[in-house]
Amino acid sequence: MTEQHTYQYQVKMTCSGCSGAVSRALGKLKEQGVESYDVSLEKQEVIVRGTAGYDFVLDKIKKTGKEVISGQVVSQ
Repeated sequence: MTEQHTYQYQVKMTCSGCSGAVSRALGKLKEQGVESYDVSLEKQEVIVRGTAGYDFVLDKIKKTGKEVISGQVVSQ
């Protein structure tokens, strides 16, 4: 059984289009280990839960063109 992780990323998002782009990108990763995610435009925060690797998820968020200010592993 693969271990579940929780990651937190601070992502610069200026509008609902920005947060929507991040949500769409993460939604495509359901079969690649992302089990759930929360994108908060208010908090400029993305929380991702699943078995996918930290760097894999980080790369997918960056590919949306949004600036990732910081990130951390919340639980392993």
